[in-house]
Amino acid sequence: MTLRVLTLNLWNRSGPYEKRKPRIRDWVERLDPDVIGFQEAMRGEGFDQVAELLDGLPYETELGVASQWDELDFGNAIASRWPISDREVVELPTADTDETRCALSVTIDAPFGALGFTCTHLNWKFHHGMAREKQVVAVADVALRRRPRGEFPPVIVGDFNADPESSEIRFMTGLQSLEGRSTYFYDAWTIAGAGSSGFTWNNRNHFAGIALEPDRRIDYVFAGYPIRLGESFGIGRIEKCRVVCDDEVDGVWPSDHFGVYAELRTEPLARPEWPMS
Repeated sequence: MTLRVLTLNLWNRSGPYEKRKPRIRDWVERLDPDVIGFQEAMRGEGFDQVAELLDGLPYETELGVASQWDELDFGNAIASRWPISDREVVELPTADTDETRCALSVTIDAPFGALGFTCTHLNWKFHHGMAREKQVVAVADVALRRRPRGEFPPVIVGDFNADPESSEIRFMTGLQSLEGRSTYFYDAWTIAGAGSSGFTWNNRNHFAGIALEPDRRIDYVFAGYPIRLGESFGIGRIEKCRVVCDDEVDGVWPSDHFGVYAELRTEPLARPEWPMS
């Protein structure tokens, strides 16, 4: 089996939401992911966006609240096919900006072992790079704390609002240090995205086009280094990645963002035998 992961910014209840709902649901049913990270999810009295979208599907859900919007909780949600045994919500640094962000991190009791899974959404404004730099350091910390020792590599998903050349994403992928610290996660698109642009903010989606922003890749699936020891060799290797939730039907797109879908290996590879010199 593989671990099937989806991340999607829901765009809260904006746009023609009643028409967008079945578009999102259709993609979830098509992809049949094991674990989903949603950003801009909302919940309040008489309304639970994720529960509504996934009604009748076999998922357990958690919401990490970052702020209040329109008298509703607003934040990141995780939906898992398997039981969620532990959760943590971490408030992210604001760097004196006017945005409130968080990371939701859970432990999932998957058939192949404990899975640490973290979903986040960083500051969106172009000039908030300093805030995002502080936020990625905090997100990496919580994801690494969440990884059970010797178990499946940690997985991080979300809307990072930063393109791959930014200092924020370079930090996540081991190309740059921040605050005197460094880390390393695989970017699923770089590993298995078939060489295309991978834009998740794309002006061919007119819900995105109204923002007058350039096309770019800002939504990610990250994973820790695959296991190389003993009988677990190769577990956690990224095998597939593609942009999803990227089609229009009768003028309706699922969201203003496209999503990212990835598959990670859960069964060991045959360990190569090196010839003796």
